[in-house]
Amino acid sequence: MLIPVVLAGGSGTRLWPMSRASYPKQFVPITGARSMLVETLARFEPLDPAQPIIMCQEAHRFLVAEQLREAGWSADILLEPAMRNTAPAIALAALQAMSRDADAVMLVLPADHAIAKPEALIRAMAPAQAAAERGKLVTFGVTPTRAETGYGYIETSDETGDETSISSCAGNAMTIQRFVEKPDAKTAQTYLASGRHLWNSGMFVMRADRYLQELERYRPALLAAVTSAWQGRQADLDFLRVDAEAFVTCEAESIDCAVMENTADASVVALDAGWSDVGSWQSLWEISARDENNNALRGDVIVDDVSGSLIHSESRLVAAVGVRDLMVIETPDAVMVAHRDAAQAVKVIAETLKRHGRPEWDQHRRVHRPWGSYDSVHRAERYQVKHICVTPGGRLSLQKHLHRAEHWIVVRGTARVTWGDDTFLLEENQSTYIPLGVVHRLENPGKITLELIEVQSGSYLGEDDIERFDDVYRRK
Repeated sequence: MLIPVVLAGGSGTRLWPMSRASYPKQFVPITGARSMLVETLARFEPLDPAQPIIMCQEAHRFLVAEQLREAGWSADILLEPAMRNTAPAIALAALQAMSRDADAVMLVLPADHAIAKPEALIRAMAPAQAAAERGKLVTFGVTPTRAETGYGYIETSDETGDETSISSCAGNAMTIQRFVEKPDAKTAQTYLASGRHLWNSGMFVMRADRYLQELERYRPALLAAVTSAWQGRQADLDFLRVDAEAFVTCEAESIDCAVMENTADASVVALDAGWSDVGSWQSLWEISARDENNNALRGDVIVDDVSGSLIHSESRLVAAVGVRDLMVIETPDAVMVAHRDAAQAVKVIAETLKRHGRPEWDQHRRVHRPWGSYDSVHRAERYQVKHICVTPGGRLSLQKHLHRAEHWIVVRGTARVTWGDDTFLLEENQSTYIPLGVVHRLENPGKITLELIEVQSGSYLGEDDIERFDDVYRRK
């Protein structure tokens, strides 16, 4: 049984302002019309695999569930109690895979990578899976196109350990001679010329039992902690929670450091599929379609005498004149402007926003909730206006506020309102008023998304002014 394992726990601060802590890049449609998570799921559909396993942070669990629902996918969603890098996360996935099939083969893919030619990945799966069935731990090595200093490298050899060129072993799994850290420019040029080095992609194919065996050999304490966490697992709605106290005792370590650099059974299959880890805006510019002036433009953008630039607009017109090699990223609540050479420094902006307590580091103006989303359209002293969307069947918690009152106006769909001891329906163009201190709830009993305008007024409008009495999503 082939079980895809999708690692969806990253933060992606280098792609601020589109990627934020509460809504990182794997959930954003950065490379196309669909989110990177959904693009990753669609990538392995031709293999007709078993139900995938998604590894994610608890804070993102409802984002994962909603995007899977919208895309028509079912999956085992495992929640990582803390970020401990890839070795523990894949160990949890391996235990889950073996609970379904003792001979399961895992295809491990990060949720935030882009592959321009997914059919090439499908072709490369044949030798990779064959080697995995023989007990090898296989990674995909990307055929380098330039002397890149931002990636780690894999040096290859033939099965006897002798040096060999990648081209001579095309279509076969090769032995890994060694893993190499990110090189300087001169060394990277040497690697490119050698014909024996591949970029380390972070994608793997391996039997679940073989991975756990090697983890037991090289990191027994880590495996013991993960196994203890797994044994304490509990189902919670659509999710599987492991024992947090046990999991946080394991060290944070990558699969490369824990296993791949130590095992004698590491193999690599060369992959030429237009791969990118989309680790910066520069990376996105490199893989994007560009016009005759080398510009990658998306959204409502007008340019004149502009070249070599990435300009992205989400919510309004962006116009640029007489500039070169810039990145301009517009979202409803922030605009980021930088030279393309400074792409890696964008994360400093996110860190500065976090340090100063600015909400823009964490959330977009549109905030996602398990029942839908809300967009803070306007805010001023003592009042704010929100556009609220509730998915079919969505149900907000039964709650009250101590510092604000609310006016609701339905603009689309049907709302079921709990108001104190009463329950009633509101249709389009109907409204109601929730005074301060009244227990209330909003639900969508219909088959289309409920949309309403909420006007809040009061002395304090923070999201923490909520006293919950019942919540179907079991939020704290």
